Amino acid sequence: MAFHRYVALGDSFTEGVGDPDPRRPNGLRGWADRVAEVLAANDPDFGYANLAIRGRKLDGILAEQLEPAVALRPDLVTIYAGANDILRPRVDLDALVERYDAALGKLAATGARLLVWTAFDPGGTPLYRAVRGRFALYNELVREAAEGHGATIVDFWRMKEYRDWRYWDEDRMHMGPAGHQRMAVAVLDALGVPHALEPLPLREIVPLSRTEAWQAHRAWVRESAGPWVHRRLTGRSSGDGLDPRYPVLGRPDLG
Repeated sequence: MAFHRYVALGDSFTEGVGDPDPRRPNGLRGWADRVAEVLAANDPDFGYANLAIRGRKLDGILAEQLEPAVALRPDLVTIYAGANDILRPRVDLDALVERYDAALGKLAATGARLLVWTAFDPGGTPLYRAVRGRFALYNELVREAAEGHGATIVDFWRMKEYRDWRYWDEDRMHMGPAGHQRMAVAVLDALGVPHALEPLPLREIVPLSRTEAWQAHRAWVRESAGPWVHRRLTGRSSGDGLDPRYPVLGRPDLG
C-alpha cells in the first residue's frame, strides 16, 4: 500500500529523542523520520509531518496535536501516547484509555490508516519493574481500543530484544539509534511496506568493575534520573518551549 500524507503524533518516542542528528530540527532523527524516508523514496508528492513533543502526557498530546493532525488530511497516522502518564505516582488507566479511545475514533474517522503501539515490557529491568502491572493493564486496554477502530498494532510489549540495553540511549529512558532503526522496521513491516532497512550495529558494552558500575550509576542519577524527577516535582517538562519538528507536511530529509 502506498501512503502519500503521513502524520506522526506523540511524545519523545515519536519525536526521536535518543537518535541524534544535528542537521535536523531539534537535533533528532528517530524511527518516524526513518519510516518517512522509506515512504518518500519513490513518491515525489509524499508529505510528512511530525507533531510529537517530548515529555507530553496523553491530554497534552490530544489538546495540541489531534486537531492539527486531522486538518492535515493524512492517509497514514501513527500515535504513541500514555507512557508519561503511566510513570506518574497515580493514574486512572481506565479513564486514561477512555480518552485515548475517543481520540483514536477521531483519527480513524479521517479514513487514514491508523497505527498504535502497546507499551514496552519493563519486566527485564529493576528500574521500571515496579510499574510492570500498570503497563500490562494499559496494553490490554489499548489493544481493545485499537481493535475497535481497526487500527494496526505494533506490539512493543512482545519485542523482547529491547531488553538489551544496547538498543537504548545512555539515559535508559529513550531508544538509541539502533532502537529507533529496529522500531522503523517494525512499523514498516506492520504496514506491509517493502523496505531495505537493516539492523544497525549494536554498541559494545565493556564490562565494569563494581566501583566503575557504581560511578556510572551515580552519573546516570545526576545527569538523567535526577533532572527527570526534578521536572516532575516542579511541574515542568523536557518539552517546554519546544515546537513540533515538522508541523506541516513536507519532504523528509532523505540523508
